[in-house]
Amino acid sequence: MTTLAGPGAASSVGSALDRVEGLEKVTGRAKYAYEYAPDDLVYAAPVQAGIARGEVRAVDADAALKLPGVIAAIWYGNAPRLAPAENAELSVLQSRRVAYRGQYVAVVVAETLENAVEAARLLRVDYDVEEHDVELRADHPGMYRPERVNPVYPADTEQGDPDAALAAAEVVVDEVYSTPAEHNNPMEPHATVAVWDGDGLTLYDSTQGATSVRDIVAPLFGLPPGNVRVVSPHVGGGFGSKGTPLSPVVLAALAAKHAGRPVKLAVTRSQMFSVIGYRTPTIQRIRLGADARGHLGVIVHDVFEQSSRIREFAEQTATPTRMMYAAPNRRTTHRLVRLDVPTPSWMRAPGEAPGMFALESALDELAFACGIDPIELRVRNEPETDPESGLPFSSRNLVACMREGARRFGWADRDPAPGVRLRDGLLVGTGVAASTYPVYRRPSKASATALADGTFTVRIAAMDIGTGARTALTQIAADTLGVPPGLVRVEIGDSALPDASLAGGSMGTASWGTAVVRACEALTGALRERDGQVPPDGVEVSADTAREIGGERRFAQHAFGAQFAEVGVDPATGETRVLRLLGVFAAGRIVNPKTARSQFVGGMTMGMSMALLEESVMDREFGDYLNHDLAQYHVAACADVRDVEAVWIEEDDPHLNPMGTKGIGEIGIVGTAAAVANAVHHATGVRVRDLPIRIDRLVR
Repeated sequence: MTTLAGPGAASSVGSALDRVEGLEKVTGRAKYAYEYAPDDLVYAAPVQAGIARGEVRAVDADAALKLPGVIAAIWYGNAPRLAPAENAELSVLQSRRVAYRGQYVAVVVAETLENAVEAARLLRVDYDVEEHDVELRADHPGMYRPERVNPVYPADTEQGDPDAALAAAEVVVDEVYSTPAEHNNPMEPHATVAVWDGDGLTLYDSTQGATSVRDIVAPLFGLPPGNVRVVSPHVGGGFGSKGTPLSPVVLAALAAKHAGRPVKLAVTRSQMFSVIGYRTPTIQRIRLGADARGHLGVIVHDVFEQSSRIREFAEQTATPTRMMYAAPNRRTTHRLVRLDVPTPSWMRAPGEAPGMFALESALDELAFACGIDPIELRVRNEPETDPESGLPFSSRNLVACMREGARRFGWADRDPAPGVRLRDGLLVGTGVAASTYPVYRRPSKASATALADGTFTVRIAAMDIGTGARTALTQIAADTLGVPPGLVRVEIGDSALPDASLAGGSMGTASWGTAVVRACEALTGALRERDGQVPPDGVEVSADTAREIGGERRFAQHAFGAQFAEVGVDPATGETRVLRLLGVFAAGRIVNPKTARSQFVGGMTMGMSMALLEESVMDREFGDYLNHDLAQYHVAACADVRDVEAVWIEEDDPHLNPMGTKGIGEIGIVGTAAAVANAVHHATGVRVRDLPIRIDRLVR
């Protein structure tokens, strides 16, 4: 007999439960995609295009095929045919056309990785080369207005008369900010092991969405989704780059089909700078008009960004400007140019991260121009409702985050004058910026099973990309069932489990947690009908949240935060060090304080890296990113984070989901770069509007 205390009786949610898979990871038992080794396994080594635009004229594979152990060389001429794909990046080896340097043009399969790599080097590809264009500029003649920006926002919005309001404003900020291309570099590179069994395909894949990989890859090979299984119980980071299937997973499946044997393919660190997406570079013009007391009358945010020739991806860079501050006159625009470059994609907080750098930097400039404290300026421009939709906020505690952060950071003692504080030979300054991220939730399914031994199993095709999702779902299930978390086992990371939305958009816990709660509620009801009696084969129920989540929103739903930074700048060299970072967040109910702090601090560290280090440099002559490894593409290391702290305020929002949660995976990065840049201005008096804040930009 199983006894349930019922919802609310336990209090696992809110406790700092250790990761339930922690022992597996520290002992090496946790298996990642590349570690699967089915019988008769062979290795694939891709061949990348050596030109930025043109066509493959001929492929000579003779030298490659003569190497010992080489099984096949595959290119457009002999590759298995795929069904047309909405995302042309997935039409791997289906055409002679080359859309960007580094695009896959062939793949070699061999008995060993070493032989495959050597054969790929020997495979000769001749091209008909065409002139390429890889430079983003705001005045590019190819700029156009996309129909929408990611995911389904309108490209442009306008209210009132922004131009007249700017002309009449007492104080105007009119500046251009830019962010470079930035590349995802998760610790675990993209990797796939592809195994065909007749008309069935199994993919051991490093992905943020097993269900979406199944549903997108299956039709490419003319298969029903049920014939494809995607297994991914452990993922070593993704940051958006593994959000949807990309060309490597298709190439692995295609190579396995051609070779007739299981194929293992790992994307090298260098190759990741071509084929797994990146954050588009942006050029952003911000115009703010206010009265002398800092009350905004107008906000205009114009964005210019790039995509590839073969696929449109328009980042939603100006969307946070639409809801952050009150102003009766407002306009946001997005313009896109298609270049001979790889297709940009999601990178942690797409849109919000670069967009809020520009907006929050401009707010700091306005505060300085008006002689108003930057926190007070933001408080004065708090909207009562969403400025563009008119919807009430389900909860909005930005001001509370600012006030609490100011108290913890010692903001009241701040001297607002820039460039006047010298400490230990460094110019020292502090800065602040707001952060925000929308609340998303997508339909998912889950099953819950009560077993005769008194334990419970919850199944859902959710993904844990290092966030602690497996642990959070265990806590949510335990509380709903009213039992200790040690009695609950959560199975995730397999498309054979009930369908789940991907791990992205900071919506995992909200989406999967809702399905888990509903399944556990249904299981509780089923057990009560049986008076707690569980037969030997258990009691299983399932839930589908499609109807619950499909309704229209009655509230504007966002998480908010305040980022504080203290920097020290060497006045002789321009070298900048972040001395302190503090983030204060309002993100609904926190399921697990330990994993939540890890997410906030990770995001803030990535935001600091964005401010000072990360920059993918395009070689205009060859159409390739020059710094395509971690020796030259610099990211923040532990030594760069001297003092970083993340805290949150209690926020009870009943309009979100059964758990009362908001996403926390991405809001940490948002605003951090602006806070650092604002602190650099406070330290030096130099305003750097182009990221990263390099030494040459400071001393210049």
